[in-house]
Amino acid sequence: MALTKEKTAALIKKFGKDAKDTGSAEVQIALLTERIKDLTAHLKNNAQDAGARRSLLILVGKRRSLLDYLARTDADRYSKLIKALGIRK
Repeated sequence: MALTKEKTAALIKKFGKDAKDTGSAEVQIALLTERIKDLTAHLKNNAQDAGARRSLLILVGKRRSLLDYLARTDADRYSKLIKALGIRK
């Protein structure tokens, strides 16, 4: 379920300023979104996995916090990011 190095590098390259930009809000949100997608797919097949469900809720909360921060500080970057990732407001 963990992201592969190749997938992580591709997301960093797409959403980061350069290949080593792992700390920007956009990159962190993109990585969390991929992990959320993986966990959601896992829970469709394993509905009784309470640990995975808890992890999913934690990740969604972290992503929500980062999205709120980005919306508060730079609305233009926020709107571009949610459009690129397909996240609802």
